Amino acid sequence: MYNFQPKTLFLGKNTIYLPSCHSTNDIAAEIIQTKRAFDGTIVITSDQTAGRGQRGNMWETLPNQNITVSMILKPDFLAVAQQFNLNIAVSLGIYEFLCRYLSDGLTVKWPNDIYVGNRKMGGVLIENTLSGSRLAYSVVGIGLNINQISFMNDRAISLRLASQKTEDYVLEKLIEQLCECIEKYYLQLKNGHAEAQKIKYLERVFRFGEWHKYEQNGERFLGKIIDVAEMGHLIMQVGEEVKKFDFKEVSFVIE
Repeated sequence: MYNFQPKTLFLGKNTIYLPSCHSTNDIAAEIIQTKRAFDGTIVITSDQTAGRGQRGNMWETLPNQNITVSMILKPDFLAVAQQFNLNIAVSLGIYEFLCRYLSDGLTVKWPNDIYVGNRKMGGVLIENTLSGSRLAYSVVGIGLNINQISFMNDRAISLRLASQKTEDYVLEKLIEQLCECIEKYYLQLKNGHAEAQKIKYLERVFRFGEWHKYEQNGERFLGKIIDVAEMGHLIMQVGEEVKKFDFKEVSFVIE
């Protein structure tokens, strides 16, 4: 179905297309286990039956309407303690790709969901394999709502809905562009631009520098996102205190 010609050095040059599969991340992980994984290989499906996101959440997607792709990378230049830098680079790549089609409201909800206004367009699930104190392989799973116009969850949105386009986008073309944008930021990261990327990421973070409601252990509080730590922890001002939250410790209250 897909005949890719992305303008990249390596990302997307080797493509595995499956009409249907349970999880592209699982397929990519199986490829890595065979020890025949090429850096930059991407696994694509038109129908993912058991896709998952952060915290084990399921992703609602209809066949042949959205982008469901997993990318195999070898970021052995990153120490384990630096692994969130990869999340930042990937999020920036997705953001830049979507900015070609959207002019307003696009943000990255910590750690790496893609939002338009208060509605979710997609997300990223990165699963790393370690070798000592460094990353050996990373499977970067990306799910983006593109052409779907009906969702059971009213907090979901697609690119077609957000851009008010009357016709479907061509998924093959979009995935090529996505690969090009992510490779750009990945190579920047590899060349030592992690700090500059973090600054750019914070500028795009959903609710950054604003007071909003959050929830921890069933209790709501007012907080302001002020930073993201190297390991990816969310740094927030809560009253007069500065607190650090892990990925599963705090949730956003979106009303």
